[in-house]
Amino acid sequence: MIYFDKVSKKYPNSVALQDITFSIESGEFVSIVGHSGAGKTTLLKMILAEDNPTSGKVFFDSQDVHALSKRALPKIRRRIGSVFQDVRLLPNKNAYENIAFLMEVAGRTDQEIASDVPHVLDLVGLGDKIWSFPHELSGGERQRIAIARAIINQPDLLIADEPTGNLDPINTAEIIEIFKKINSIGTTVILTTHNKKIVDNLGKRVLTLDHGVLSRDDKSGKYAI
Repeated sequence: MIYFDKVSKKYPNSVALQDITFSIESGEFVSIVGHSGAGKTTLLKMILAEDNPTSGKVFFDSQDVHALSKRALPKIRRRIGSVFQDVRLLPNKNAYENIAFLMEVAGRTDQEIASDVPHVLDLVGLGDKIWSFPHELSGGERQRIAIARAIINQPDLLIADEPTGNLDPINTAEIIEIFKKINSIGTTVILTTHNKKIVDNLGKRVLTLDHGVLSRDDKSGKYAI
Protein backbone atom coordinates (compact mmCIF):
# COMPACT_ATOMS: atom_id res chain seq x y z
CA MET A 1 0.00 0.00 0.00
CA ILE A 2 2.74 2.46 1.03
CA TYR A 3 6.35 2.22 -0.06
CA PHE A 4 9.22 4.57 0.81
CA ASP A 5 12.12 4.09 -1.59
CA LYS A 6 15.38 5.59 -0.29
CA VAL A 7 13.67 8.79 0.85
CA SER A 8 15.74 11.66 2.23
CA LYS A 9 14.65 15.14 3.23
CA LYS A 10 17.20 17.87 3.82
CA TYR A 11 16.57 21.42 4.97
CA PRO A 12 19.15 24.23 4.85
CA ASN A 13 20.30 23.63 8.43
CA SER A 14 19.13 20.09 9.18
CA VAL A 15 18.39 16.62 7.84
CA ALA A 16 14.88 15.32 8.63
CA LEU A 17 15.05 11.93 6.90
CA GLN A 18 18.02 9.91 5.67
CA ASP A 19 17.69 7.17 3.06
CA ILE A 20 14.42 5.77 4.45
CA THR A 21 13.11 2.54 2.88
CA PHE A 22 10.13 0.53 4.14
CA SER A 23 6.70 -0.67 3.07
CA ILE A 24 3.33 -0.90 4.82
CA GLU A 25 0.77 -3.41 3.64
CA SER A 26 -2.97 -2.79 3.47
CA GLY A 27 -4.64 -3.52 6.81
CA GLU A 28 -1.53 -3.12 8.99
CA PHE A 29 -1.42 -1.18 12.26
CA VAL A 30 2.00 0.50 12.48
CA SER A 31 3.36 2.71 15.26
CA ILE A 32 6.15 5.16 14.43
CA VAL A 33 8.23 6.23 17.41
CA GLY A 34 11.24 8.44 18.03
CA HIS A 35 12.32 11.46 20.02
CA SER A 36 11.10 14.94 19.09
CA GLY A 37 12.81 15.97 15.87
CA ALA A 38 13.41 12.37 14.80
CA GLY A 39 11.48 12.88 11.55
CA LYS A 40 8.07 11.36 12.37
CA THR A 41 5.92 14.29 11.24
CA THR A 42 8.05 14.84 8.14
CA LEU A 43 7.50 11.21 7.21
CA LEU A 44 3.73 11.61 7.48
CA LYS A 45 3.84 14.77 5.38
CA MET A 46 5.59 12.76 2.67
CA ILE A 47 2.66 10.33 2.50
CA LEU A 48 0.21 13.23 2.16
CA ALA A 49 2.49 15.00 -0.36
CA GLU A 50 2.49 18.05 1.90
CA ASP A 51 6.28 18.08 1.65
CA ASN A 52 8.59 16.83 -1.10
CA PRO A 53 11.59 14.55 -0.62
CA THR A 54 15.03 15.82 -1.49
CA SER A 55 15.67 12.40 -3.00
CA GLY A 56 13.82 9.10 -3.24
CA LYS A 57 10.15 8.33 -3.91
CA VAL A 58 6.98 7.68 -1.90
CA PHE A 59 4.36 5.38 -3.38
CA PHE A 60 0.70 4.97 -2.44
CA ASP A 61 -0.81 1.94 -4.19
CA SER A 62 2.03 1.98 -6.74
CA GLN A 63 1.56 5.68 -7.52
CA ASP A 64 4.42 8.09 -6.88
CA VAL A 65 2.50 10.66 -4.85
CA HIS A 66 4.97 13.43 -5.58
CA ALA A 67 4.67 12.91 -9.33
CA LEU A 68 0.88 13.24 -9.39
CA SER A 69 -0.80 16.19 -11.08
CA LYS A 70 -2.67 18.80 -9.04
CA ARG A 71 -5.88 17.23 -10.30
CA ALA A 72 -4.92 13.66 -9.32
CA LEU A 73 -3.48 14.40 -5.88
CA PRO A 74 -6.82 15.18 -4.15
CA LYS A 75 -8.10 11.75 -5.20
CA ILE A 76 -5.28 10.13 -3.23
CA ARG A 77 -5.75 12.43 -0.24
CA ARG A 78 -9.45 11.56 -0.07
CA ARG A 79 -8.38 7.98 0.63
CA ILE A 80 -6.45 9.14 3.72
CA GLY A 81 -7.98 10.28 7.00
CA SER A 82 -5.89 12.34 9.43
CA VAL A 83 -6.09 12.91 13.19
CA PHE A 84 -3.80 15.27 15.11
CA GLN A 85 -3.00 16.21 18.70
CA ASP A 86 -4.72 19.52 17.95
CA VAL A 87 -8.18 18.25 17.04
CA ARG A 88 -8.92 21.16 14.66
CA LEU A 89 -12.69 21.05 15.06
CA LEU A 90 -14.74 23.98 13.76
CA PRO A 91 -15.74 25.78 17.00
CA ASN A 92 -19.04 27.18 15.70
CA LYS A 93 -20.34 23.84 14.41
CA ASN A 94 -21.74 20.99 16.49
CA ALA A 95 -20.52 17.40 16.24
CA TYR A 96 -22.95 16.54 13.45
CA GLU A 97 -21.99 19.63 11.44
CA ASN A 98 -18.25 19.12 11.93
CA ILE A 99 -18.50 15.64 10.43
CA ALA A 100 -21.12 16.53 7.80
CA PHE A 101 -18.88 19.33 6.51
CA LEU A 102 -16.25 16.84 5.34
CA MET A 103 -18.92 14.74 3.63
CA GLU A 104 -20.26 17.80 1.85
CA VAL A 105 -16.78 18.62 0.55
CA ALA A 106 -16.57 15.05 -0.80
CA GLY A 107 -19.85 15.53 -2.67
CA ARG A 108 -21.98 13.22 -0.52
CA THR A 109 -25.77 13.65 -0.54
CA ASP A 110 -27.89 14.97 2.33
CA GLN A 111 -29.42 11.49 2.66
CA GLU A 112 -25.97 9.88 3.00
CA ILE A 113 -24.94 12.48 5.57
CA ALA A 114 -28.09 11.97 7.66
CA SER A 115 -27.51 8.21 7.61
CA ASP A 116 -23.74 8.01 8.09
CA VAL A 117 -23.01 10.70 10.71
CA PRO A 118 -25.04 9.07 13.54
CA HIS A 119 -23.49 5.70 12.64
CA VAL A 120 -19.90 6.94 12.87
CA LEU A 121 -20.65 8.77 16.13
CA ASP A 122 -21.93 5.49 17.56
CA LEU A 123 -18.70 3.83 16.41
CA VAL A 124 -16.64 6.23 18.54
CA GLY A 125 -19.08 6.02 21.46
CA LEU A 126 -20.58 9.51 21.16
CA GLY A 127 -24.01 8.91 19.67
CA ASP A 128 -25.52 10.99 22.48
CA LYS A 129 -23.29 14.02 21.70
CA ILE A 130 -24.47 14.53 18.13
CA TRP A 131 -25.68 18.12 18.72
CA SER A 132 -22.93 19.17 21.14
CA PHE A 133 -20.46 21.92 20.28
CA PRO A 134 -16.70 21.51 20.84
CA HIS A 135 -16.69 23.79 23.91
CA GLU A 136 -19.29 21.52 25.52
CA LEU A 137 -17.11 18.42 25.15
CA SER A 138 -14.14 17.08 27.11
CA GLY A 139 -10.72 16.75 25.48
CA GLY A 140 -11.23 13.04 24.93
CA GLU A 141 -14.68 13.61 23.41
CA ARG A 142 -13.32 16.25 21.03
CA GLN A 143 -10.66 13.82 19.87
CA ARG A 144 -13.32 11.16 19.26
CA ILE A 145 -15.26 13.63 17.11
CA ALA A 146 -12.05 14.32 15.17
CA ILE A 147 -11.60 10.57 14.62
CA ALA A 148 -15.20 10.21 13.47
CA ARG A 149 -14.64 13.05 11.01
CA ALA A 150 -11.43 11.45 9.74
CA ILE A 151 -13.11 8.13 8.94
CA ILE A 152 -16.54 9.34 7.76
CA ASN A 153 -15.60 8.97 4.09
CA GLN A 154 -14.25 5.45 4.70
CA PRO A 155 -10.55 6.08 3.99
CA ASP A 156 -8.17 3.24 3.20
CA LEU A 157 -5.55 4.77 5.51
CA LEU A 158 -5.85 6.59 8.84
CA ILE A 159 -2.87 8.69 9.95
CA ALA A 160 -2.84 9.64 13.64
CA ASP A 161 -0.06 12.07 14.61
CA GLU A 162 0.34 12.13 18.42
CA PRO A 163 -3.46 11.92 18.86
CA THR A 164 -3.31 11.24 22.61
CA GLY A 165 -0.62 13.77 23.52
CA ASN A 166 -3.04 15.99 25.47
CA LEU A 167 -5.14 13.23 27.04
CA ASP A 168 -5.14 11.49 30.41
CA PRO A 169 -4.45 7.72 30.64
CA ILE A 170 -8.13 6.69 30.65
CA ASN A 171 -9.01 8.74 27.57
CA THR A 172 -5.80 7.61 25.92
CA ALA A 173 -6.72 3.95 26.38
CA GLU A 174 -10.22 4.57 24.99
CA ILE A 175 -8.87 6.36 21.91
CA ILE A 176 -6.44 3.51 21.18
CA GLU A 177 -9.31 1.01 21.45
CA ILE A 178 -11.17 3.01 18.81
CA PHE A 179 -8.13 2.89 16.51
CA LYS A 180 -7.94 -0.89 17.01
CA LYS A 181 -11.63 -1.18 16.14
CA ILE A 182 -11.11 0.90 12.99
CA ASN A 183 -8.14 -1.27 12.03
CA SER A 184 -10.16 -4.45 12.61
CA ILE A 185 -12.61 -3.46 9.87
CA GLY A 186 -9.78 -3.20 7.34
CA THR A 187 -8.44 0.35 7.59
CA THR A 188 -4.67 0.70 7.64
CA VAL A 189 -3.56 2.74 10.68
CA ILE A 190 -0.29 4.65 11.11
CA LEU A 191 0.19 6.06 14.61
CA THR A 192 2.98 8.33 15.84
CA THR A 193 3.38 8.54 19.60
CA HIS A 194 5.79 9.18 22.46
CA ASN A 195 3.71 6.99 24.76
CA LYS A 196 5.66 3.83 25.62
CA LYS A 197 2.67 2.14 27.26
CA ILE A 198 0.54 2.49 24.12
CA VAL A 199 3.16 0.88 21.90
CA ASP A 200 4.00 -1.91 24.35
CA ASN A 201 0.33 -2.79 24.88
CA LEU A 202 -0.45 -2.81 21.16
CA GLY A 203 2.24 -5.39 20.41
CA LYS A 204 2.04 -4.51 16.72
CA ARG A 205 4.63 -3.38 14.20
CA VAL A 206 6.91 -0.55 15.33
CA LEU A 207 9.14 1.66 13.17
CA THR A 208 11.77 3.57 15.16
CA LEU A 209 13.28 6.79 13.81
CA ASP A 210 16.53 8.14 15.25
CA HIS A 211 17.71 11.51 13.91
CA GLY A 212 16.03 10.84 10.57
CA VAL A 213 17.34 7.29 10.24
CA LEU A 214 15.08 4.22 10.35
CA SER A 215 16.97 2.40 13.10
CA ARG A 216 14.49 -0.43 13.81
CA ASP A 217 11.56 -2.19 12.14
CA ASP A 218 10.01 -4.68 14.57
CA LYS A 219 7.09 -6.72 13.27
CA SER A 220 5.64 -7.21 16.75
CA GLY A 221 7.56 -4.75 18.78
CA LYS A 222 7.80 -2.53 21.80
CA TYR A 223 8.96 1.02 22.45
CA ALA A 224 12.74 0.54 22.27
CA ILE A 225 14.34 3.97 22.61
